[in-house]
Amino acid sequence: MFKGSLVALITPFRNGKVDEKAFQGLVEWHIQEGTHGLVPCGTTGESPTLSHDEHKRVVELCIEAARGRVPVIAGTGSNSTDEAIDLTRHAKKAGADGALIVTPYYNKPTQEGLFQHFKAIAEAVDIPILVYNIPGRSVVDVSVETMARIAKVKNIVGVKESTGDLSRITKHRLQIGEKFIQLSGEDYLALSQMAAGADGCISVTANIAPRQLSQMHVLCQKGDFAGARAIHERLAPLHEALFVETSPGPVKFGASLLGKCAGDIRLPLVEPTAATRERVRAAMIHAGLLN
Repeated sequence: MFKGSLVALITPFRNGKVDEKAFQGLVEWHIQEGTHGLVPCGTTGESPTLSHDEHKRVVELCIEAARGRVPVIAGTGSNSTDEAIDLTRHAKKAGADGALIVTPYYNKPTQEGLFQHFKAIAEAVDIPILVYNIPGRSVVDVSVETMARIAKVKNIVGVKESTGDLSRITKHRLQIGEKFIQLSGEDYLALSQMAAGADGCISVTANIAPRQLSQMHVLCQKGDFAGARAIHERLAPLHEALFVETSPGPVKFGASLLGKCAGDIRLPLVEPTAATRERVRAAMIHAGLLN
């Protein structure tokens, strides 16, 4: 259903507003470059600082531009279950192929609370749902046992795995089975996670290196891990550089170097320092993205 290189889309801004033309241009570029799926309104899309109207509009713009050529998995998570249900209902009505729902942040639910949160959303909206498990941003971690419970809920089809724990892919496969979709949420770890049985990656780096990452995932699917490793090593300095400061500042700067959009970012995040910008530029040159 969902596999390969899926991009965690940035949201371009200009003069404080969503740059709709640039955003839809990015969608078209990704499809032409071979990206296998689009994920608007995730963390990389600055969902925390999008208004509800902006959030819904960005999802609509993505679906409109994609025209069914690749799956669109809309970010619809919130630390309010009712709000997540509302955003997920909108995504389904707009024509999204799935929803990516982050674990509730700040209010720190228990494992039972996490289970009930995802169960309530899945029962309210009949759309394929991916759990987004990222304790580094949300503080809470969905345990393997709780994930196995969640996986039994109808229409919860997989997870974006961003714990940094390489054992999770195997543990999920053993407890839940091979049909449960597992997507890496860590560009640097994606190759290792693919070797362990992951189905793909929801990638930040794909915002500026879509073709290379598409090729890497195709090679992984064919079992050519030596070929995939060559691409991974070419991109490794870029994976690191894009997280020297809080994402998506560095990756937006990288996109601006490619002429895809402005590097504007919303407070409380700020544009990266000169040292970070130079590191991103050097990594992009190393990856063959800039002359």
